[in-house]
Amino acid sequence: MDEIKVNQELDARGLLCPEPVMMLHNKIRDIEVGDILRILATDPSTQRDIPKFCHFLGHELLEQLASDNMYTYLVRKCKP
Repeated sequence: MDEIKVNQELDARGLLCPEPVMMLHNKIRDIEVGDILRILATDPSTQRDIPKFCHFLGHELLEQLASDNMYTYLVRKCKP
């Protein structure tokens, strides 16, 4: 399987809702369409909030992982 090339990273560890999604909203504006953003978070609410963010704003959630109170997401920007 091909490894996904990550273009940018957002470290939201230690932040609580709504900060991780607010930071994601700002960061995704700054990257190019087609770029992949890795988000690192420790807030469990991101498991609900980040998929909803992607769904409502039209971005592609490529991967969602949870391990040892760490949540990692890969999001492809799909709209300008």
